Amino acid sequence: MSAARRGLMLVLSSPSGAGKSTIARKLLNIETNMMLSISVTTRARRPSEVNDVDYHFISGERFAEMKAGGELLEWALVHGNYYGTPRAPVAQALDEGRDVLFDIDWQGTRQLKAAMGNDVVGVFILPPSMAELRARLERRAEDAREVIDRRLANARTEIEHWAEYDYVLVNRDLQESFDAARLILDAERGRRERPPRASRAADPYRRERQPELAAFVAELVKGTG
Repeated sequence: MSAARRGLMLVLSSPSGAGKSTIARKLLNIETNMMLSISVTTRARRPSEVNDVDYHFISGERFAEMKAGGELLEWALVHGNYYGTPRAPVAQALDEGRDVLFDIDWQGTRQLKAAMGNDVVGVFILPPSMAELRARLERRAEDAREVIDRRLANARTEIEHWAEYDYVLVNRDLQESFDAARLILDAERGRRERPPRASRAADPYRRERQPELAAFVAELVKGTG
């Protein structure tokens, strides 16, 4: 018997270090009807990461097999490594009425929207400045200097895709950004369950309701970091 409500796919994207993974963890700690889509990746595991919890760490050969066999909803080449979303667990969760959280980049989000349409809600998280983004990456102390430099260079390209998302948050304060993400989730659940009575509390974070964002982003990508 199918669930009364179909789950939704909440995508969080940001440049590395802007806060999406922390917000994702906080959401998963409090939202009982949400699961994390665990990506496969060919990237080497960091010391703080656990296989099959943070990512499914696989070989390049296995990734190619999954891609060729249609086992991935989306895939992307990011910072020289491949990432992808396994199809089967996402489809099962949505059919059971569970929401699925994605911590992926703009390339993956674009593919998810093409494949899954209105099931996808995209949230892009911006850093307050490039200098702050560098500081966060350095405080994380998990990447070598050359890796941080490459991530900052790529961040400018990633940020340019902010307008492809439904909602945009500037992560000046982590708790405020987390609270905004929860408002967005609640509003989208309401819109799908009871369209006429959907919450409008998340409206200030909708991309089209923030006309100042274009100017902010233009200054952001010109900033040093």
